[in-house]
Amino acid sequence: MSPRRPRLLLNLSVPALAPTASALPADGVGLLRAEFLALSAGVHPSSVLADGGADDYVALFRDGLRQVAEAFHPRPITFRLSDLKSNEYRGLRGGEAFEPQEENPMLGRRGAFRYLGQPDAFALELRAVREVRDAGFTGVRVMVPFVRTVPELRAVRALIAEAGLGDIEVWMMAEVPSVALLPETFAREADGVSIGSNDLCQLVLGVDRDSSELSRAYTVDDPAVRAALRRIIEGAHAAGRPVSICGDQPAENPDLVADLVDAGIDAISVVPSAFEATRAVVDELCGPTDAG
Repeated sequence: MSPRRPRLLLNLSVPALAPTASALPADGVGLLRAEFLALSAGVHPSSVLADGGADDYVALFRDGLRQVAEAFHPRPITFRLSDLKSNEYRGLRGGEAFEPQEENPMLGRRGAFRYLGQPDAFALELRAVREVRDAGFTGVRVMVPFVRTVPELRAVRALIAEAGLGDIEVWMMAEVPSVALLPETFAREADGVSIGSNDLCQLVLGVDRDSSELSRAYTVDDPAVRAALRRIIEGAHAAGRPVSICGDQPAENPDLVADLVDAGIDAISVVPSAFEATRAVVDELCGPTDAG
């Protein structure tokens, strides 16, 4: 008997590419990164607020998100909220006034922690999401990156609800080993879990993925990383939550796709250029769809 077939989704960074990507027979967008929009604004969101430019900033996010939602409608869109690090925010206009000089930005002020520290800036993104959903694109959901603790996730969900998005699906990313250690506990606080294999791999192994010297040690094939992936999938399912993976690894590693399918993952999200190759691997494992 063939294993259950996961849905195949797309990772997108640039909204302008959505009309072309939407022609692929994907089930939706599993990861729409907010970072391109944040960087294209060119200004730190706290500086935007100080200068009275909130409406234009919100419009930039709203229009980019809507462009993707229109292209894929009625397929679901998972909008990952901004996950720029402090060094990247410092490079934006006005950023030095609002960002610390961190020694290790990868493990510093990012993801969920940032939203709680700068709720007014976070509210700008949420306002853009609410306006897109109010326009009828209710398939848009949000995803919280770099969740470290359960109380942190609960607090971010409270901010999302306060922004008028109490009915939206809130997914969380599993990138930190704490999630792999207590997957069911974390998953109960979210509507779905998406594994960020890039950060998870480097944090499980304690390896800087950008280090050329350590590049051989950064591998998703390590038994500890594979065990973490399986624990997250099994724990989320025990909590009754769906699980996807949206890091770069599945597109580069057919053996990993086989392991994920065997573990019962619900969706695999890859960049458009890797979609057909990934679908071929899934077809071989699970059998082709009726559409072929």
